[in-house]
Amino acid sequence: SLIPISHRGTCRLPRWHPRLHPYLERAGLHNLRHFMRLDIDNDLLTAMAERWRPELHTFHFPEGEMTITLKDVAILTGLPITGDAIIDSSRKPEDGWGPLIQERLGFNMPTTTPVEGVGHPPLNAGQVSIPWLVDHIQLEVNIGLDTPEDQVERYARVYLIALVGGFLFPDKSNKWIQGMWFPMLLGDWDEIGRKSWGSAVLAGIYRELCTCSRLGAKQAGGAMFILQLWAWEHLPFLAPQDPREFWLPDDELRFVANPPYGFNCR
Repeated sequence: SLIPISHRGTCRLPRWHPRLHPYLERAGLHNLRHFMRLDIDNDLLTAMAERWRPELHTFHFPEGEMTITLKDVAILTGLPITGDAIIDSSRKPEDGWGPLIQERLGFNMPTTTPVEGVGHPPLNAGQVSIPWLVDHIQLEVNIGLDTPEDQVERYARVYLIALVGGFLFPDKSNKWIQGMWFPMLLGDWDEIGRKSWGSAVLAGIYRELCTCSRLGAKQAGGAMFILQLWAWEHLPFLAPQDPREFWLPDDELRFVANPPYGFNCR
């Protein structure tokens, strides 16, 4: 690809509160908050896509071949790489995903009223609008120390959905999540935490790099923040002089027991 490739970055997530941490920890995704402020370097993404060879899933450099491995994903992000595979084992219900979302989240999702600025209803062709979910949970739940636990869990569910659909597995618009995720993301928290998230994310990165390496590709989806961390670590001349500017303020880190290695990447 000789055309610069762009990535839309992180989808807007609900406002964070420390009471969400236990739920995200049970799901195995609590460390991802470190990377919310990481801006994607589109020039770096374009350069890496130019070096990607889809036949071997490796980068070809003058010195030889390199690639992102499961170990890299685990060390840089803290994502689990063991456990059950994440597969689409669900079938779309005959009446769509709306009833399941209404039952678990309490939202009555319109199927005809378009979302402002999108032009489609929030439940459209098997996809669900992440911005719509985020806006409505923040309107309905004012999360704080006195918020009832059932409302905190509802809020945490939407945070999880936005995290998965808008950060780990974003499409190129970074506004929609496939309905196939909902049976798992609305299920048991501990069961979610037994999934091999790192394996699925790495497969998604490989797929997006294969797409980006094609002539004429313009946009990328997927968790490209991991590619950027990997490049900073293995090609340090590409890393910023002070990467700490990308991370969360120190006063928010007290809620995270074991920061991933990527937090100290330099």
